[in-house]
Amino acid sequence: MNARESGCVVVGGGPGGMVLAYLLGRAGVPVRLLETHRDFDRDFRGDSLHPYTLELLDRLGLADRLLGLPHHKARYFRFHTPAGSVTTADYGKLRTRFNYVALMPQAQLLDFLAAEINEMPGCAVRTGAKVTDLLRNDSGRITGVRYRDSAGAHEFAAAVVIGADGRFSKLRRLVGAQAHSLGATTDLLWFRLPRRQDDPPEADVDLYFGRDHYVGLLAGTQGWQVGYSLPKGGYAAAREAGVEPIREFVADRVPWLADRVHLLTDFTATTLLSVDIARVEQWWRPGLLLIGDAAHVISPVGGNGILMAVQDAVTAAEHLADTLRNGRPVSDDVLRAIQAEREPAIRHVQRDQVRTEQRAARARGTGRPIGPPRLLKLVTALPGVRARAAASNAYGPDPPRLSGLFDTAPPRPRRGRIDAAGAELTRRHRS
Repeated sequence: MNARESGCVVVGGGPGGMVLAYLLGRAGVPVRLLETHRDFDRDFRGDSLHPYTLELLDRLGLADRLLGLPHHKARYFRFHTPAGSVTTADYGKLRTRFNYVALMPQAQLLDFLAAEINEMPGCAVRTGAKVTDLLRNDSGRITGVRYRDSAGAHEFAAAVVIGADGRFSKLRRLVGAQAHSLGATTDLLWFRLPRRQDDPPEADVDLYFGRDHYVGLLAGTQGWQVGYSLPKGGYAAAREAGVEPIREFVADRVPWLADRVHLLTDFTATTLLSVDIARVEQWWRPGLLLIGDAAHVISPVGGNGILMAVQDAVTAAEHLADTLRNGRPVSDDVLRAIQAEREPAIRHVQRDQVRTEQRAARARGTGRPIGPPRLLKLVTALPGVRARAAASNAYGPDPPRLSGLFDTAPPRPRRGRIDAAGAELTRRHRS
């Protein structure tokens, strides 16, 4: 067993874990981030960077370089129904330099942040590192992790362990915590279709509603991401029916895609996202904190998953950085305070998502077309409503703000101090 010690161990290399590791490292805290997979390139992950996230990265001096990578600027969020179209949010009306949602492959963001973390003294991202157990002291307090990689078994002792390892969190299982489902009624089948120059230029993030199903479109650098809704548990029946009903629905509801739906040839070109809305009752244990989907699973409705995880990271960094930097123990009160500060916002977002799911389930049950309330078109025509809706989605409820503790740029190490994993991520990012 190779034993090492760090101020903080973050398990999980998603946006929340990466942002927290970067913020703590910037504040002078030694951090090790452990990611099970050998890279971050997995399809149909959340790709939405909201104005809050872009403003945060800008304050940290990262936004301009990140946005130098390929991305799409989405200004509008629209609903399309058989009765007409409704623009529900216009991000262009926001008073910010980043008056749009940046749609960027999540792997780009994660590679970028991993390279930044690896360049900070005392910090490293370890890919291909699978956590197998937790370390505990005689009183039962969590004091680190055990993990395996290609070199064998290792231990990391730490003042605090952060579980940022997603909706199927291994750390959550290791501490016996359970995420209680709040009632998702829909699954999504994702696939890609090519984007063409004569596609509608205003199409960004659009939902097309019909009877029993809807189609979600996300513009991006690699064509259109298309999400086809299924009733919860309906994948087996859809697979048995084949892709022809999906192609027919897309061609009917999104006519300008009809000339390419034939490119969806079979189910091997699709990825099933089993939608869930769930929350852990207590996000922490002595010595351990869960954030992001490990603590609360967010559905794709509104594209809030990355935003909520990043805001968890900001709140956690604010509470943990000074304590860890000065070598003080992380008390249960600190961990309890992080959950208390973030939980109201999470409850608010999940409550809205549950209402949307329930409305879709009622529509399917009565045979009515799935879609937004009929009054929505009238409401969104009122002055300022689209801007307020955009602001609500762009920042979330009660967004946390970063203090001056993180304003000082981290020192850069000599070239030889970047470990092999970090050097490879840096090479991939620069290429």
